[in-house]
Amino acid sequence: MESGEYVPGSVYFYAPNKGAPVFFAVAFAVSGLFHVYQCIHYKSWQLTGLYVFCSVLFTAGFIVREMGAFDYENLIKYIISTCLIYAAPPLLELANYHILGRILYYAPYHSPIHPGRVLITFGFISFVVEALNGNGVAYSVNQSLPADKQAMGRALLKAALLIQLAVLALFVLLAVTFHRRCARAQAKNAGAGAGKPRAGYARLTAALRTLYASSALIGVRTVYRVAEYWSIVQGDGYWRAGADPASLSVVIRYEWFFWVWEASLMLVNHVLVNARHPRRYLPQSSKTYLALDGVTEVQGPGYKDGRPFWLTLVDPFDLWGLVNGRDKAARFWEQAGEATAAKEASRGVEAQV
Repeated sequence: MESGEYVPGSVYFYAPNKGAPVFFAVAFAVSGLFHVYQCIHYKSWQLTGLYVFCSVLFTAGFIVREMGAFDYENLIKYIISTCLIYAAPPLLELANYHILGRILYYAPYHSPIHPGRVLITFGFISFVVEALNGNGVAYSVNQSLPADKQAMGRALLKAALLIQLAVLALFVLLAVTFHRRCARAQAKNAGAGAGKPRAGYARLTAALRTLYASSALIGVRTVYRVAEYWSIVQGDGYWRAGADPASLSVVIRYEWFFWVWEASLMLVNHVLVNARHPRRYLPQSSKTYLALDGVTEVQGPGYKDGRPFWLTLVDPFDLWGLVNGRDKAARFWEQAGEATAAKEASRGVEAQV
């Protein structure tokens, strides 16, 4: 039972739990092995391969934390385990960016953004967040550094966490906008008396719901991290000998916050994607898309963007293309629809003759 009192010599403040790291190391290893199997089975290394890598990071991080639990005065083990465990969640967000991109490829006519720009745009921001995150953790947890260096590390980590929350909110907004467009199209088709089950839209909805759940788990974890580090930066940061332990937030003094709001949430996220793998709902190729009827799958040329790479970063929504009409040339699904209509009309004429 935790007392919330400082354990002399501990770089964790408390005496770390010795059983929990073993459980989470094994759990993440098992989930990671299942992700390896799914990547092979679904041929989805590009889509969900990051989950395998993150499982390795988490497993290694908890192994080192277990070692640190028996040597809680060892600063190096503390820094290594913290960096490994902190590095994985932003990469899980990157995996979600890729998954959303593939979802948008499946119904490109409803996408507010070129599907290929999701990963590039949000991935670039995630790279910045990861750099801030890594440097912030390394500086903030190293109590052997001068106070100003530790303060800089905490500032970097605060910035990374806030940016991460803002980007996550924009990401979810993009997914919701796409989802609403799909729902309106489905309702319109149903109102037209088509009478067919919209299997394609049902698959999209299932994939999006998994994405929402994953984003919520990562978002709650990020809020926890923000609360944790806001409490750390009160006063002079980490607790030091001679200070009053009660002056620290309970988030720092009790280890169970970490196991519930960090380790458990991320494990649930891994198992969620195991259970509801995106390839259960999406085709293997990004060139396979859903026809406008919401039922038929069509093989197309793919959603291409001939603009320079730097321009796709500056203008991911291709607003300039919308203004001058350039984006219309890329709407291959409209061309496919016109070709299909022409064939049906031609068959009708031949039948009459």
